[in-house]
Amino acid sequence: MTHSTIKSRPVYAGLRPIAAARRNIVAAEGEGAQAVRRMMADAPAGFAGRTHVLYAGAADSGVHERELRSLGAGRLDVVTSADDVLRLVDGLLNDATMGTRLYAAGTEGFVGRAVRLAIDHGIDHKSVLTEHSGSLARRVQCVHCKYVTEHVTVSIFECAGCGVLLFVRDHYSRRLAAFQGVCVNAEDPSERPSGVESYP
Repeated sequence: MTHSTIKSRPVYAGLRPIAAARRNIVAAEGEGAQAVRRMMADAPAGFAGRTHVLYAGAADSGVHERELRSLGAGRLDVVTSADDVLRLVDGLLNDATMGTRLYAAGTEGFVGRAVRLAIDHGIDHKSVLTEHSGSLARRVQCVHCKYVTEHVTVSIFECAGCGVLLFVRDHYSRRLAAFQGVCVNAEDPSERPSGVESYP
């Protein structure tokens, strides 16, 4: 579980099966497969049959894919990118009925985008079960030009949208599913502090 003194910082309680759910949509990427496997192992009888797992893994994620296939989910879709998983989830949420639960596991950027999709479909963000797995890399929006950079691992980096040197704040926007990057050298642009690998 991730905690922070910043109130906007997401908290990930971990995946757990909701036995009363009529239908389960599980979105995962990369190391999130382990969270899905653990949840399914703890699930009551009948849960797997009501569950649709959507997984995006890297080229070397064959082990995760085999493990997911062994879980007995009612349906499993394995795709190549997180964007594809989220596109499919969007379509499933369009047709979702009462009693459907959404679960998301993977990097913070992936989980945040899944939660934002849920919100777009009228689902309270607190009802989405989430687990952060894998890299700590962040999805960061530049507050100056609004450009979003994926997979940021350093505390200070140059925005590809406007060239401003950004400091990655711990402030998180659920609406944008991103952390906020602010100019680090506004008073003296000649100062070019180095970034530190903070989110490996």
